[in-house]
Amino acid sequence: MSVFTKVSHEALTTFLQQYPLGALIGFQGIGEGVENTNYFVDTEDGRFVLTLFERLDYDDLPFFLGLMAHCADRGVPCPRPLQGHDGHVLRELCGKPAALVQRLRGSSALTPNVAQCHSAGQSLAQLHAAAHSFSIKAVNTRGREWRADTAAQVRPHLDDAGIALLDAALAADSAVGWERLPCGVIHADLFRDNVLFSGEEVSGIIDFYYACNDALIFDLAVMVNDWCFEQDGRLNRARYQALTEAYCALREPTAGERAAWGAVLCAAALRFWLSRLFDWYFPRDGDLVHVKEPSPYERILRYHVDHHALSL
Repeated sequence: MSVFTKVSHEALTTFLQQYPLGALIGFQGIGEGVENTNYFVDTEDGRFVLTLFERLDYDDLPFFLGLMAHCADRGVPCPRPLQGHDGHVLRELCGKPAALVQRLRGSSALTPNVAQCHSAGQSLAQLHAAAHSFSIKAVNTRGREWRADTAAQVRPHLDDAGIALLDAALAADSAVGWERLPCGVIHADLFRDNVLFSGEEVSGIIDFYYACNDALIFDLAVMVNDWCFEQDGRLNRARYQALTEAYCALREPTAGERAAWGAVLCAAALRFWLSRLFDWYFPRDGDLVHVKEPSPYERILRYHVDHHALSL
């Protein structure tokens, strides 16, 4: 989440007249993240999050907004998109597609404890179960083809060690056998800042705008890489055990998923190393744009490549 498009008080006031929400009290840009423009919005009737979609077009958005409503209806604590007076959830603001969603209670745990990791692993499995019956499909825009194309773009900026790591990770990605793994709707970006807690229980799962249909186990690998590694690239085994055991207790991985686990971890680390490298070398203009440092994911990827096979 970032602020690429500035919204005036007047424009937002006019926008909110399309909803039964009372008068605008205040709003504030959200600087974290890298893709869309986001604001916290307070009205007389509650607290909300406004998103202006900077890269996604109108045809993409029924999947994301419909998925959030579908999962919320099935008990997943995710933000429900708000309907306007006309019954629609998608509209336009400042020339961009826009939507307003509920602001959930709780806060992120940037240094989660073991109990929070357990709760997060359970929540991912519950999300996969709830989304299983969602009928709309979407491709993974950061899938294997994107990873190969982006690798070619950032390669000239890497030193010899970086190129060797990139080649090893691409080889692991190619060896996964993605078509043989169980697929479904995945969140694809369930980092610590996209999960809210009240105490040690998950109170919210947010930012569904990378969600897609892909290998379910890829979603777990994304979580492990963010939740279970320290800043210096060391694995926190207690967090790892808590998160993966909680997930596997609710959705048993197949033998194929277990066999591919090490390569899937590489692919998930590669995906975020590449996106951070691309944003680092080809930054976008905007106000409060948050560009994330690539090196943490380089360290995580190197951990996986350097024969540190993890069991699932």
